[in-house]
Amino acid sequence: MLTHLSGLSPRRRLLVLGALAFAVVLAVVVTVRVALGQGGSGPPARQDQPGPVLLVPGYGGGTGGLVELADRLRSVGRMAEVVVMPSGGTGDLREQAKVLDRRVALELREGAPSVDVVGYSAGGVVARLWVRDHDGARKARRVVTLGSPHGGAEVAAAGSALAPGACPRACQQLAPGSPLLRDLGARAPVPPVWVSLWTTHDETVRPESSRLAGALNIVLQGVCRDAATTHGGLPTDPVVAGIVLRSLGGGPPVAPGPGDCHTLRTAS
Repeated sequence: MLTHLSGLSPRRRLLVLGALAFAVVLAVVVTVRVALGQGGSGPPARQDQPGPVLLVPGYGGGTGGLVELADRLRSVGRMAEVVVMPSGGTGDLREQAKVLDRRVALELREGAPSVDVVGYSAGGVVARLWVRDHDGARKARRVVTLGSPHGGAEVAAAGSALAPGACPRACQQLAPGSPLLRDLGARAPVPPVWVSLWTTHDETVRPESSRLAGALNIVLQGVCRDAATTHGGLPTDPVVAGIVLRSLGGGPPVAPGPGDCHTLRTAS
């Protein structure tokens, strides 16, 4: 091919050689990405080596309920910490995913084999963004979401429509059909292992919005029919805590049934 360049002007010869060099570099980059898998990801986290649990709060950033859940996890020997989000959890969900990633990086640098993540409400959407955008498939062993608006929350849509100036960035992103949710898609990336838990008495997130393709989906009332837990009560509900503990245990997550209600309710 180089012999055919001799008849070209010096300027055109430089352009052709530059294009060839770019094509070679691009081919090398693509080959390396394919060889390493999805942009350099390593193998998925081992299921038999649980690491620390990071709990991600929802919109508004309240941590009280998650602190109780973290205490419950610590009572059975798990390391557990709540990740505090800037701006009270009302800022860009993608920026919140970066905050989570920095905390995950700290845990991994300190020797953790991987992390488990519990995302409450909008925190579950943050967890999904983190897995997708920050190589979470390699860093996370399991992710549990509690009452998360995977399909969006109508209250966010109402806020955007009625008072756009009073609806912060995260509020806009959580509206059903928002660009962020459309881009995120309806299916959780596997790995890691996903569990989505919700209550039919959720007054904030339409229950079916918490259903997540690719996850083990658990309805609280399918375990305890008389459960009256609302959205805000999910992190502190003893049955929910028991399901989270089981989901993050050594064996693969299994959906509990009505026969497990009494055991879960009295275990805490």
